[in-house]
Amino acid sequence: MRKSSRLPNLHNLGVNLRILIIVNAVITLTAIVQSDHFQGFYVVITTISSVAQPLLLLCLLILYGSYSLLAKLRYWQGMLGIFLIVLLVCSGFYDLISHLLIYTNLPSRLRLLFFASIITAICLYYFYLHQHAYSPAVIEARLQALQARIRPHFLFNCINAVLSLIRTQPKQAETALEDMADLFRVLMADNRDLVPLGQEIALCRQYLALEKLRLDERLNVQWKIDNMPPDAMIPPLILQPLIENAVYHGIEPLEKGGTITIQIYTSRKEIHLVLSNPYNETSLRHIGNKMALKNIKERLTLHFDLEASLKSAQSNGEYHVHITLPYKEV
Repeated sequence: MRKSSRLPNLHNLGVNLRILIIVNAVITLTAIVQSDHFQGFYVVITTISSVAQPLLLLCLLILYGSYSLLAKLRYWQGMLGIFLIVLLVCSGFYDLISHLLIYTNLPSRLRLLFFASIITAICLYYFYLHQHAYSPAVIEARLQALQARIRPHFLFNCINAVLSLIRTQPKQAETALEDMADLFRVLMADNRDLVPLGQEIALCRQYLALEKLRLDERLNVQWKIDNMPPDAMIPPLILQPLIENAVYHGIEPLEKGGTITIQIYTSRKEIHLVLSNPYNETSLRHIGNKMALKNIKERLTLHFDLEASLKSAQSNGEYHVHITLPYKEV
């Protein structure tokens, strides 16, 4: 069973950037409170920063190295571990600078540890709120709404297509029913953990096979995935809803249909998923496309913070979606 809360991913650059911003905001606020004028503010913030900045970087470095172990603990144990690491680092750092006599106006050890505990609590509480803003309950509710976009007419058309194949091509009808069962089994499962990219591709192929039954020659798919790492871990249902949108918004409105191009490649330890489909500017169907894109952006933020992105654009009669996310192996 999945934990109700997760520690902030201390290997994530976005998380570390947020910590730097929060700590420096607290330092700035403290300096403002302790000073009466600008010159006094400058002196106070310089004095505090001379101790706080190297200590902050040292804590981030050690927490980065310890995260793999912390992540294996229960949530409260991981939280306690972070507090203990911060306090131990602060205490050791205090002993070091006291022994070297680098600073002549050091605060007391107790005051330093108290200040470090307060800032650590603020950071952890921020990430707790940040996570719950994209909490599994909210994401699951929106994901269910997204899953409901497997439109009734798609289901009915698939059933009708299967019925038409039963007598003439029973083997193909059986395969289509198996694809339908697999597709809906995945869509109705608990889809909050990362899955291998190869699994997502298999799901997309099954979905497209069902759409091919009813659209026939109007639907063409071009796969460019020779350089795809199948073991890369991605959020589930990232690509399938985009393909569904491409079919619904791009292929169906065109009398002659069109081609969906799916390209997946790696670059600089990042996975790139690029999807292109025909774009009909006069179609009234494009409004619903925003819901899927927003849902996918939120789930990318939940899993990868600032390390992932989704960009969409239209040009030359085509609609393009480009997803970038870090390469994480099984």
